[in-house]
Amino acid sequence: MIFKYSGIDRDGKKASGRIEANNLEEAKKRLKSKGIFYNKVSEASQSFIQRLERLRATEIPAKKLSNLSRNLSIYLKSSIPILQAIKLAKSQTDETKMLDFLTSIETMLDEGKSFYHALDSQTALVLPDFYKQSIKIAEENGVLGDVLGEMATFLLAQDRIVKQISQAMIYPLFIVAISIIMVSIMLTLVVPKITSMFVQMKQEIPQLTQFVIASGDFLGAYWLYISILLLIAMVLFSFMMKTSKAFKFSVHLILLKVPFLGRVIQTSELTRFSYIASVLLRSGVTFVHTIRLAGNTLNNIVLKEKMLNASKLVVEGKKFSSSLVNDKRFKIDKSFVQAIALGEETSEVAPILENLASLYQEENQDSINIFLSMLEPALILFVGITIGIIVTAMLLPIFSLNLGGM
Repeated sequence: MIFKYSGIDRDGKKASGRIEANNLEEAKKRLKSKGIFYNKVSEASQSFIQRLERLRATEIPAKKLSNLSRNLSIYLKSSIPILQAIKLAKSQTDETKMLDFLTSIETMLDEGKSFYHALDSQTALVLPDFYKQSIKIAEENGVLGDVLGEMATFLLAQDRIVKQISQAMIYPLFIVAISIIMVSIMLTLVVPKITSMFVQMKQEIPQLTQFVIASGDFLGAYWLYISILLLIAMVLFSFMMKTSKAFKFSVHLILLKVPFLGRVIQTSELTRFSYIASVLLRSGVTFVHTIRLAGNTLNNIVLKEKMLNASKLVVEGKKFSSSLVNDKRFKIDKSFVQAIALGEETSEVAPILENLASLYQEENQDSINIFLSMLEPALILFVGITIGIIVTAMLLPIFSLNLGGM
């Protein structure tokens, strides 16, 4: 909970602000420990929407986390302590969620806790696990400023890719939405009126027209049931993905084997693994610990388990590259394995991982650009064919009627 307070500090100056605590008494104790003599402490008032937002964990946007990490990195490299750096960052924002987040961090740092502990304990915003683990290792090795800078660069690059895909998908999704509306209107409103005319005339209806009529009748009669079934299927799929590890593994394995899409997913995951691993290795983390931490950052459970299983074999004395090859459930990219093997032979794993991250990121960028450039004309072609079939089905009886009249 976030509390607002007002009072005076040890120097007799007016003091006011926000502080995080589990309850009012804890808030008062924390203010006393900070040397603030309060005259008013109350829970920060929130709008109805803000209260609803607090009921659910909110993931911090990648760009905001990148900007915060970059600013903190600059402050730390300028020899500013982390507590003071957080206070400076706090003074530069007026967003409620971010203020609560930074207030929580400031309170715990002021109590002598580590930056990692503060990030892991706060509940205002959800942070990526790889980010928190990187901070933990960086603090232990005294390179917090450098790692925060690396994280800022990585998060910004990921945010740009997501935004590029989102922006490029706006027009195709618009086309799909309009086409669905048009086809639905034609099947449920236009087609029945036209076909009723042919029925009254006792005109023989071609098979294509009969198929379109049947589709329109089915859609008009069962659209509600279809919508409910789709909703149930989506809820069930989401539930199974969250509760069944075997189901999630199977889905992720299928996605990896889908042509083109599987390659994009794999290169995206290997980009993340390579970048995080290179940062951790440069920060002085042991190779085994690096593999485990970097592997835990992956979203695809197939690749994640492959990396974690390989890390267990590395503990037993085996090479990371050979461990990846021996796992037959899914064959990882050969160039990745060969590069790792070369790094192990030359003891230059960190630089090779950094180069791999750059290469995979460029490859993924090119693949996404190709996919997006092909998606728009493909959707337009699909929509054109669908509407063309419906129009043709409606014209066929007219042609047959004219030919019969001749």
